[in-house]
Order: sequence, then structure tokens, then C-alpha cells
Amino acid sequence: MARKFLYAIAVLIVLVIAAAFVYRIWGNDLVRYWLVPKEAFQAQPGLARSAYDDPKMWLARPGVANDPSRWAPAGYKPGAKPRAAVFFIHPTSYIGGQHWNAPLDDATTNWRAGVFLRGQASVFNDVGEVWAPRYRQASFGAFLTNRADGGRALDVAYGDVVIAFETFLKAIGPDRPIILAGHSQGALHLERLLRERIAGTPLLGRVVAAYVVGWPISIPADLPRLGLPACTRPDQAGCVLSWESFAEPADPSLIVDTFDATTGFTGASRMGTPILCTNPLTGTAGGGAPASANLGTLFPSADLSTAEIAPGRVPARCDARGFLLIGAPPDLGQYVLPGNNYHVYDYSLFWANIRADAARRLAAYDTR
Repeated sequence: MARKFLYAIAVLIVLVIAAAFVYRIWGNDLVRYWLVPKEAFQAQPGLARSAYDDPKMWLARPGVANDPSRWAPAGYKPGAKPRAAVFFIHPTSYIGGQHWNAPLDDATTNWRAGVFLRGQASVFNDVGEVWAPRYRQASFGAFLTNRADGGRALDVAYGDVVIAFETFLKAIGPDRPIILAGHSQGALHLERLLRERIAGTPLLGRVVAAYVVGWPISIPADLPRLGLPACTRPDQAGCVLSWESFAEPADPSLIVDTFDATTGFTGASRMGTPILCTNPLTGTAGGGAPASANLGTLFPSADLSTAEIAPGRVPARCDARGFLLIGAPPDLGQYVLPGNNYHVYDYSLFWANIRADAARRLAAYDTR
């Protein structure tokens, strides 16, 4: 029996090594094959302007039952009278490669989005009511191809976000301060929202801060078109925060290679330009801080249903290009991407610090 067990283990090890070898040679091609939709993009009509009047179109908003953004770890709770209104755009939760855009009623996709809201949008529930729309997000595969269909899918997703944002503005009234936040695909849509709907308008004066997390922003080629400056002080209101987290040794080449080949919002090349890096432990642009400055990292349970918070575990420093380095890899779960990329955990790594950051910036907004 023992010999059979050892033989089975040996076979499994060989299979794992073989799989790793295959991925190393053909990995990106295999991922694209499985996740880039095979179907031709099908044009979809825009949602009705009244679509987001229906509470069912929101993953989170005041009055929604089982609102995942109202979750908090032990020792924390949502604010009793939150003053701000938070518009949060969740990251890609549609992984399937069947369609270019996620169906709004896909149960698994919406479950994943709820997980993201618990770990990300919950940081704001002390200072603001969180509004997070369901939207026909572009599939994960849309980011893995140069086909025009990927861009069309993102346009559909952004169109939904715009309608949701208009409903959000009507609902909160003309005077409440606004926190804008997103992650990954949500951060990409937030950048566009800032450029096309907020920059140069009176609405800009109501923005406490914009947390554009998990998507690179070129300081010279992108930031000038967002309408807000980078946050350089921890008590600064009306500014942009952004970071992308990597453990060490970090290999951000997959991001850099694509980023450097693109043109920024100003029309200038992004090649070699510095990327905006806010250190979430200090609330300043650039610099570093030890793990002792980390007020609390979320460590998720195996089934992602909850998380425990632990302070003093993860440091952070911005490197020369603008990536946020967090030292040795912390064990947060199985979703670390190649290159020690902690993209999935950009918020949960610094949950308590971001929570304090939002409160500090709202206080600065109120006194300016």
C-alpha cells in the first residue's frame, strides 16, 4: 500500500512538472485559446436610461438586502451616518470565454463580484454609502487579444457604467461629497469616466478622492487628462490614488511590455514614463514604509466567505518605475498572478490603511 501511495505521488509530481513546462512554453497561447471568446462580437443595444432605477441592477446601494459592501472584519463596522457617497466599479468577475460581455444575470459572475465588494468596497463603508452597479463587464479574454472585439466589449461595459453613474448622481442629490473607486477593469472605466464626464465640470469639485487601483497611470501621458492631480499628501482632497502590488522578486514585464507600446490620453507615448504609485501605507506619492505602518491586511478564508484582519504584516515601497513592492510574498491565497503579481489583493493588502485614508481625505474635504 505504501509503495502504491508513493508511486501515485510520483506520478502527480511528474504531471505537475509537465504542466508547468507546457505553460512555460505555450502558456499565454493556451490562456488566450481558452479565455478569448470564439464568437464574433454581437452588437448590443444600450440599456435604458431608467435601467438603474431598479435596485436589482445594483450589487450594492442603500437599501439592498445582503449588501456585500457593508461587510467588515472583526473590530470594525460600517459607519452609522456616512457622509459621503461612494461610486465603486468592481473588477472583472466574468472569467468564461463564451461571450465578449457578461450576462447581467450570471450567478457565478455576480457571486465573484460580491466577493470583490467584500474585500474592496467595504473599506469605504465607514465614511460613505457604497453604490456598485452590475454591468455588462467585458470578459477576461477581452484583455488578452488585440482584436477590435475586445475594445467593443469594453465600450458596452462603459456604456452601462455611465448610465449607472447618472442614476447615482440623481439619487444622492447635488451637495454630497463623492468618493470614486474601482479596481482593474473597474479602474479602467473610472479613468474614462473622469476624462469624459467629470473633468472640467462642476462635479469635479465634489470629488473627495479617486481610487484608480490596479491599472497603470502614466504621470506625464495620462494624469493631465483625468482632471485631478496625484495625491501627494495624506490629508489632501480632490486627488487621484493608484498602485499595483507586487511581491519580491517582482516581474512586471507582462504589464510593462504592453503599457510601453501604447499611447496615453494626452496623445504622447507611454514608453518609459513613470507610473503613478501611491503608497497606501502613507497616503503619499512614492516612498516606502515598514510593515509596522500597516494597520491591517485582510487574510481571506479558503472559501472566500470572510476574512481576518492582521496588522503589521506587509510593508510597501514604490520602485523607480512606479510599481508597489510588498517584500516577501505573503500567503493571502491562490490567486497570485505570474511575476509575483498581487493584483487581486491590491485593496485587501492595505484594507485598514485605505479605510483610514478615506476618512482623512473626507475630513480634509470638509475643511478646505
